[in-house]
Amino acid sequence: MELRIFTEPQQGASYEDLLAVALEAERVGFGAFFRSDHYLHMGEPPPGSAEPLPGPTDAWVTLAGLARDTRRIRLGTLVSPVTFRHPGPLAITVAQVDAMSGGRVELGLGAGWYPEEHLAYGIPYPAQLGERFDRLEEQLAIVTGLWRTPVGGQFEFSGRHYRIQGSPALPKPRQRPGPPVIVGGSGTRRMPRLAARYADECDVAFQRFERTEEVFRALDAACEKEGRDPATLARSVALTVVCAEEPVTLRRRAVAAGRDLAELRRDGLAGRPEEVAEALSDYAAIGVSRVYLQILDLADLDHVRLLGEQLLPLVA
Repeated sequence: MELRIFTEPQQGASYEDLLAVALEAERVGFGAFFRSDHYLHMGEPPPGSAEPLPGPTDAWVTLAGLARDTRRIRLGTLVSPVTFRHPGPLAITVAQVDAMSGGRVELGLGAGWYPEEHLAYGIPYPAQLGERFDRLEEQLAIVTGLWRTPVGGQFEFSGRHYRIQGSPALPKPRQRPGPPVIVGGSGTRRMPRLAARYADECDVAFQRFERTEEVFRALDAACEKEGRDPATLARSVALTVVCAEEPVTLRRRAVAAGRDLAELRRDGLAGRPEEVAEALSDYAAIGVSRVYLQILDLADLDHVRLLGEQLLPLVA
């Protein structure tokens, strides 16, 4: 099982904060550093914390910087909402960051769900979930189609929401035919079908174990309908993690993350490294090969160090 570091910088983090976490994650052996793609803080700050300054950072601007400031670790979003960007410019952006990184980028794409951040920054938000999924399907077809078009060719697309005409389909990403595509969500109808048709990975984030099993059963059925071998589609989950050897440190980290420790033991990952590894084994048993460890206190680099030095060897 591969473990990846996953951050939520909209909760209050600068580029320098993210770079420090990415460099430490790279140093202690993690294979990837991912970030969310949001523009607005969620919930209340943890007790005693300052107001969540400096405010939002753009996901792909951040990844462009990290592409130049890191050397080995893979980089990506979990996940970019289709409401934020048009598919053509998104394909260009991701291809360019992939080239800047030497071929270390992955694109997570989802339908979007947080209307308040759209209102806060003037981004149109289709209220109907069905329309957002329609846009997701078209964007997946366009982005992957642009990347796969042979050099010298042209890409055309005519959909309900987007039209591409006479595109030279440039630039090309370093990875060919394109960076890995991750489709994320927790639905059992359209999301599994889109993942089976377009994605390299299907991610289920912050769901109870039973729901995750249900989504992956739907994914198997979707792969069968698409004529795809389910083994060719990686399965991942994202889970909040709080890990420590000493109970007092564990409680402190749960408070800093703004999470209840008992709830994290039930629905996330909490405890000593051996306890977290045991919980991860349950996910491995249902075919999960990749776990995004959500860390919420980005100032606690000792936490990243502990996860790398003590948890990674238990599950690698």
